[in-house]
Amino acid sequence: MNSTKHTSKDLVKSPVAPSRDRDSMTGGGTKMPRLLAIANQKGGVGKTTTAVNLATALAAVGKRVLLIDLDPQGNATTGLGVKRSDIRKSAYDLLFDEAVDAAQLAVSTKVPGLFVIPSSMHLAGAEIELVTAKRREYKLREALRRPLPYDYIITDCPPSLSLVTLNALVAVDAIVVPLQCEFYALEGLSHLVKTIEKVRQHFNPKLDIHGVLLTMFDPRNRLSTAVADDVREFFGEKVYQTVIPRNVRLSEAPSYGLPAIVYDMKCPGAQAYIHLAAEIIKREKKINEAAMLSQQGAVAMLEAG
Repeated sequence: MNSTKHTSKDLVKSPVAPSRDRDSMTGGGTKMPRLLAIANQKGGVGKTTTAVNLATALAAVGKRVLLIDLDPQGNATTGLGVKRSDIRKSAYDLLFDEAVDAAQLAVSTKVPGLFVIPSSMHLAGAEIELVTAKRREYKLREALRRPLPYDYIITDCPPSLSLVTLNALVAVDAIVVPLQCEFYALEGLSHLVKTIEKVRQHFNPKLDIHGVLLTMFDPRNRLSTAVADDVREFFGEKVYQTVIPRNVRLSEAPSYGLPAIVYDMKCPGAQAYIHLAAEIIKREKKINEAAMLSQQGAVAMLEAG
């Protein structure tokens, strides 16, 4: 990937206040973005680290990326250097205010081409408000399934199978599932797979698992290797070849309000996420080619009929 030739300074620009003119933030024409959710109901598996660094890596290779922080804890927001005191509107407004556009809520980050819709404390009460809301499962879908000035929209989900997480699963095209290489990982994953099947049946029939990402992998630990082998045996090609290692720099970066790829591009964790972005782009190409062939086949059948 060409992004490895960049230095971390190349990826950084001066912070931009949320009140900046939106025309300059959203850039050129709109399109239907590819929607991905980073989801696993288990906490501490690397969801936010994955969301922030995958979004950064995609932006580094020229993609326009919007990261939506749906977690009330707001770690993706602060991890991208957005100060809570600067937040005026947030992902809460995206869910409940039909008058706002996602691009209007987007805040520039220090990474060119990467924008974030920040989290806020109001998201903590969103779960209760959604219970009685009309079309409560489709709030996020209605906000995002429209032309927007991004190539990718990535949602960082809460660590629970809540109504907020359900909104993300109903809205997106596919899910990236971070999976920590530990004993209870597969047990938690089975619950997520069942939830995905139910979402397919009732709300989003095209929802797919884009891939399972092995995180916090320690090659010195036999358990890590055993879990990785079990996951690959069960999910096959759905498991990314890229593995995210245990890496101190990945943990340090958020405290500086920077993605690890900017904080220390040469560290093993940052390099792994750069490789993950390349692998995802490669998979996306195959998905697009398969969809195009399917469409051509359908047209040929109609013409023959």
